[in-house]
Amino acid sequence: MEKSITAHIITIGDEILIGQVLNTNAAYIGSQLSKINIEVKNASIVGDIEEEIIAEFKNVWDKNDIIFVTGGLGPTHDDVTRKCVVKFFNTELEESKEVLANITELYKKRGREITKTAKGQALVPKNARIINNQKGTAPGFWIEKGNKLFIVMPGVPFEMTAMMEETIIPELVGKYKSLDYVIKMTTLLTTGIPESHLSDRLGDINELLSGSKLAFLPSQYGVRLRITVKETSEEEAKNKLSEIEQKIRAKAGRYIYGKDDDTLEEIIGKLLKDRGLKIAVAESCTGGNLANRITNVSGSSEYFERGVVSYSNAAKVEILKVNEDTILEHGAVSLQVARQMAEGIKSTSGTDIGISLTGIMGPTGASIDKPIGLVYIGLCDDKVCTAKKFLFGDDRILNKQRASQTALDMLRKYLLGISLDD
Repeated sequence: MEKSITAHIITIGDEILIGQVLNTNAAYIGSQLSKINIEVKNASIVGDIEEEIIAEFKNVWDKNDIIFVTGGLGPTHDDVTRKCVVKFFNTELEESKEVLANITELYKKRGREITKTAKGQALVPKNARIINNQKGTAPGFWIEKGNKLFIVMPGVPFEMTAMMEETIIPELVGKYKSLDYVIKMTTLLTTGIPESHLSDRLGDINELLSGSKLAFLPSQYGVRLRITVKETSEEEAKNKLSEIEQKIRAKAGRYIYGKDDDTLEEIIGKLLKDRGLKIAVAESCTGGNLANRITNVSGSSEYFERGVVSYSNAAKVEILKVNEDTILEHGAVSLQVARQMAEGIKSTSGTDIGISLTGIMGPTGASIDKPIGLVYIGLCDDKVCTAKKFLFGDDRILNKQRASQTALDMLRKYLLGISLDD
């Protein structure tokens, strides 16, 4: 098996370094390259400083088969990538009639007169093949030297994406079609279990993978498990991937709710539709976050009847029929109130299931007995009305996200007949 084709992604721009703009370009390029068996070894961000850009070009050139560069191709003074490419390859700029015609036509369509600065974008490195920009003015460049590729694209995401989809990916597929290996990935989505606990459940990782790779990718919603295999054929890669996935499911299946681009709310929606069930939710601490996630799914009106944000105690009593004495005795944040909220929303909506959330999101409102991050989630059907206690953390927004995720996971377990006690 020959060595992998490796790539490095360089994103240029001060706006990326200071966090003003998210580096979505690198994420997109990496995801597309993984689909065609090109391995991204690293990615870097460089500011709009000529010396540092050229230094980074030199640093990564010898270590990779393909260099991808995005950003700094615009018409203004801080767009220096074109100049850096020329210096790095010891070439010069020349005007491209094709690019100039494209820029002129674009300005004409917009009812504007082309400027001298705009015309400057028609200057391209003499040793480069032009990648046409169908969405903007700055062209991309494709430079081949020896057995290496140097690919430069604009930093505007929709312009870069169009170049990748229309030109670059098809070209790369054709160039590397004779590779004698296949790289395949899949990502298992887990929730309700911390990263360290999940690792303990999986046991000896080397034994589990047999030479393949597994990455743990935690977030406030759970841990994603990305499996990567490299085999000599498509069939072998699929079989190896399936084998590892089944081993992981055997050890941690109750925490796995989906794969790749699935969302928990989509999974819940399918389960509810398949069972012909309707739900309603009563939220206090999450302020509608749970209802928002459920209704993000197209077709959710088939199973979602209503959502109520009963933020005040008065709303809990008036709308959900929570017993006022229960609030006085146990507090609004309690198992008892969570159960009554779930029962109340089920009763008033006439649904099969009622879900409720009540808690303390912080940074204020906590006490010794009831700390920030304390949340009770209730679930009620025709046979049982229960609630569970959770402790999340001290960040208000993260607590809202974690609470809604946990409520969805409680519902998932309930629908699949998985015990809610674990």
